Amino acid sequence: MTTAIIDNGFTTSSSTRRTPIHGRSDSDASNDSETIINDGYHPRLANKDLTPLKKQTWSWYNIFAFWMSDVHSVGGYVTAGSLFALGIASWQVFLALIVGIVIVQALVNLVAKPSQRTGVPFPVTMRSVFGVKGANIPAIIRGIIAVAWYGVQTYLASESLNIIFLKFIPGAHALATGYSFLGLSALGWISYGILWVAQACVFWKGMDTIRKFTDCAGPLVYAVMFILAIYLVIRAGGFGAIDLNLSSGKPLNFMESIPVMITAIALVVSYFSGPMLNFGDFSRYCNSYKAVKKGNFWGLPVNFVVFSLLTVICASATVPVFGELITDPIKTVEQIDTPFAILLGGITFVTATVGINIVANFVSPAFDFSHVNPQKINWRTGGMIAAIGSVIITPWNWYSNDQAIHYTLDLLGALIGPLFGILVAGYFIVAHQRIAIDDLFTMNPKGRYWYHNGFNLNAVLALVFAGIPSICCAVLPSPLKQMGIIDLTALSNFSWFIGAGLGLAIFTLLERHHPQIVMLAADDPEVNDGNDAE
Repeated sequence: MTTAIIDNGFTTSSSTRRTPIHGRSDSDASNDSETIINDGYHPRLANKDLTPLKKQTWSWYNIFAFWMSDVHSVGGYVTAGSLFALGIASWQVFLALIVGIVIVQALVNLVAKPSQRTGVPFPVTMRSVFGVKGANIPAIIRGIIAVAWYGVQTYLASESLNIIFLKFIPGAHALATGYSFLGLSALGWISYGILWVAQACVFWKGMDTIRKFTDCAGPLVYAVMFILAIYLVIRAGGFGAIDLNLSSGKPLNFMESIPVMITAIALVVSYFSGPMLNFGDFSRYCNSYKAVKKGNFWGLPVNFVVFSLLTVICASATVPVFGELITDPIKTVEQIDTPFAILLGGITFVTATVGINIVANFVSPAFDFSHVNPQKINWRTGGMIAAIGSVIITPWNWYSNDQAIHYTLDLLGALIGPLFGILVAGYFIVAHQRIAIDDLFTMNPKGRYWYHNGFNLNAVLALVFAGIPSICCAVLPSPLKQMGIIDLTALSNFSWFIGAGLGLAIFTLLERHHPQIVMLAADDPEVNDGNDAE
């Protein structure tokens, strides 16, 4: 099989024909979904959603808008606001925010490159490291996490919708209190159902529609946040009546504040760990790696800091306006006695939560589950499996149970770090940014990514050896503290870093001791070399 490199970062066949998929694909009606399928691709590894894109059309703004949708959410608002309550000065919080988000930007740039250069989604790039069969392991892990958070985010957005119904529909109160099924009121089911259907409709239209939605959702939230900030500042009596220092408790001196600042940095990185791992699902659509980096710059450090500043202004203004500190934007809007403000704010934060839910928790499992069985599960089917699963787990019951979250999401989330470290080590350190794209789709034992029966045992072992300490750091500190043995709760904030560092180091050592990844020549016509033009 011979191939030739083309400028946009994926290869096209010369002696073995690749067939572009024209017209309406299984996942999207736009040109964004047209892919290239080699006649030799195995059906167990390839479908129209997983193979290299024919055209990569996204600009830097689309990446910027993606991060706006991710950051401009209720969770992002609460997270940013909560950091200011750690006991350190505002300037120290902002310094931690800047350092943390710059780290996120650098890490996202790393994980974005293999997918942008090859035009394939995250689980497919994992085949180069885990093997063509072994890549199902990270796909399933990331998919399950996304399903759980999809349900939770939909539930949180439905709470915003409940506020609108209670304010404008007199009979809604009876629906909120008079009936309950599986732990959720009739009104809760109505709101959850509306958002579930709305998100499914956006997703069903395909990636081009999702791109258009995120392009609009992020700026909309910005506009409303500015309006909300101006409104609260005016009601408070101007900036002079607002104290931007939200820290509580005894003030910390400089040396005491350093560990808290480091913790704040770790929390910022951990908050973005999920979408950071599978960011390749979106970077594959971008027209150049340079555009990806530009979009990440504007969408992460610049956008995150500005949004955090707006969050602090709004949260600080709630003290003189409402007599208490409110760090939840939904509760802030609920306190406003103007019907239009409640309607506008409620719809906006619903839109914001839908935006982050689709990009972070809908697209990912769609690719992940499709990857497990490409013959029977296309992108749409994978997404709907996630949507149905999000209802089955009854996230409102699960989210309200701290222990359930602790021993499920924390356990699974602790594996994100090792997976990230293994991917970065495999692509950048071991393989030197070289991928034989056609071999990602072959079951031939002579294929470069077949390894041992489709599994790279080095990657599996690295996941186990790095995952166990990471899981222990995430899960054990809380019960150990409760039993009065030792207080290691601060360690749980660093489980991602521990897992990522161990995953990178262990996988690199295993590959050097017992190499599995074949070193590819940069001038091999079958190889995509990520070191060439940016």
